[in-house]
Order: sequence, then C-alpha cells, then structure tokens
Amino acid sequence: MSSLTLDAEALYGDLLRSVRLLLASYDQPPLLVGVASGGAWLAQRLQKDLGLAGEPGIISSSMHRDDFSQRGLASSAQTLLPFDVNGAHLIMVDDVLYTGRTLRAVLNELFDYGRPASVKLVVLVDRGGRELPVQPDLAVARVALPAAQTLALARAENGQFSFQVQDR
Repeated sequence: MSSLTLDAEALYGDLLRSVRLLLASYDQPPLLVGVASGGAWLAQRLQKDLGLAGEPGIISSSMHRDDFSQRGLASSAQTLLPFDVNGAHLIMVDDVLYTGRTLRAVLNELFDYGRPASVKLVVLVDRGGRELPVQPDLAVARVALPAAQTLALARAENGQFSFQVQDR
C-alpha cells in the first residue's frame, strides 16, 4: 500500500489565497461557516488571517446524519451561528469532502436556521468517492484513497495543521 503525504500547512496557504480571491468577488464579504470539527478549525484560522470581524459560524452534522441511529450525537462541536443566515452569502468550509453525506446533513442543519442568499463550498481536500451529487466550488487538492482508509485534519496545540490517514 502506498503512503499518502499531504502538507496540510501548505494546502492551508493555498486555501487562504483562494478564499481571499473569492471574497474579492463579493460586494459585501460573505460569512464563514466551518463544518465541525476540521472545517471549523479552518474557518476560525481563515477568519483571523483574512482580518474578518467577528467569529465564523460552526455547523454540526450530528442531528441530520442519515446514520444517526447508529452513531448518536457525535463528540464534535455543536452548531453555533453568531449571525443571521437569512439573506446572507455564506462560504462553508470543510477539511475533507468524501461521500457528500456530511454536507447534506449540514445543509439541512443550516436551513433550520434560515434561508441564506447563497452558499459556496470550499474544501481543503476532495478525495472523490461521492455518493451524493455534492461538488465543491473550490478544492485545494484532490486525492484518491481506498475506501478502507480515512483522511482527517488534525490540529496541534500550536494551531498547526496536519493530516492523519488511518485504516477503518
């Protein structure tokens, strides 16, 4: 089995540059919403590095997952949207896009809070393997991994990002 090496910090730098360009295309800066937990970490760091006021939103997939009966409530952060989503332009940030099921769940959660004007999806890594018709507006990297492996963003105490590849 080949070993996958991804430099999460370098990919974050590419994400930062790309989101900065994306923000420039709006009259009013859109609001950042991070998918718990890796996407929330990315959104928090982007908010700071882009010099945006306030805090980004955090959105959880826990309550709308199609496997809720098996998983129950995840230990990840719960939804916290410190702004009104009605009529807002949002940039949803996630670390790894795989099947699309988490994104389906967080979109359902988001619409429990209101109706945004638009939602753009940006991801650090798109690993393919989609089971639902969900595509990112921006993916910094695309990788192929066997279905038997997981790819997750990790954050060290100093805030530095890395990736963990594990067998299921």
